[in-house]
Amino acid sequence: MLDMIKELSLIGGTSGREEKVRDYIISKLPESAEYSVDVMGNLIVFAKGKKTAKNKVMLAAHMDEVGMIVTYITDDGLIKFSNVGGIEVSALLGKRVKVGENEITGVIGVVPIHLRRGDDELKMPEKNSLYIDVGADKKEDLDGVVSLGDKIVFESECVEFGSLLKGKALDDRAGCALMLDMIIGGVEYDTWFAFTVQEEVGCRGASAAAFTVAPDYAVVIETTTAADISGVSGEKEVCKLGEGAVIPFMDGASVYNTQLYKLAGRLSAEKGFKMQTKTVVAGGNDARAISNSRGGVKTLTVSFATRYLHSASCVISKDDIEQMKLAVKYISEEFANA
Repeated sequence: MLDMIKELSLIGGTSGREEKVRDYIISKLPESAEYSVDVMGNLIVFAKGKKTAKNKVMLAAHMDEVGMIVTYITDDGLIKFSNVGGIEVSALLGKRVKVGENEITGVIGVVPIHLRRGDDELKMPEKNSLYIDVGADKKEDLDGVVSLGDKIVFESECVEFGSLLKGKALDDRAGCALMLDMIIGGVEYDTWFAFTVQEEVGCRGASAAAFTVAPDYAVVIETTTAADISGVSGEKEVCKLGEGAVIPFMDGASVYNTQLYKLAGRLSAEKGFKMQTKTVVAGGNDARAISNSRGGVKTLTVSFATRYLHSASCVISKDDIEQMKLAVKYISEEFANA
């Protein structure tokens, strides 16, 4: 599974441009898996289990990553852009990116600090002052190479360091890899898997996928903010790398079913996987859209604790991978027979 996380991390796929991610996943599916791609671009996979489930269970992870989109090319060949998903300006400055289908290398530039004066010297640059330099001398140099609407993704290696793994798009390629690993390894009960699109711009794909599958229960496999770093303590750490699966009772978009949350805690104690919860109510994910589908779906989120989300350098713990696999396995099997 670690190798799949690395490979998926390197693929470029912003919201609405998930084709290469989807193609990779399809290429890894076993012949026995049944799959379809809907109008939105969601990849929906049915994996036949060893046993027939009492309830229909759907697991979901989103394929898209935060990134940017080309909005304008200046006369001197610089590229202006808008964000796709939430990215702070501080996470953009000086970063290497890949632009367009040809994935040409660029650098996000800004007026250098030694040319700023007064109050401007100490301020974070405005988003609209940034541009991407791809080495062009004039606009015409980019004819047929870069077009308005092209995707832009961070250029970032996926590397192991110590017990950790760093890469772009681990939100939520780590979740996609976990689901793919489950499909390849085989499941105990019949299970539906939704690799969704456009989560970062409003959970749009999950709405369609949940309507199509019409599950009784759903598990959203995600990443969530960890602030377990120097200078942060107590509840502000949110969650910690290496402490296992993060299962929230509430986030910024969903209030989770209390019985399901308590069930996860019981399973953690009984089955021996490590579980923690978020100590800050914030964020949101596909659970919002799935839980509201049709007449409602009983939904729980299980997340990797992740530092530096929505940047070129997301960081997760390799030790958490196995804990996440166990958590999702036991929770989804319990849902199948609830």
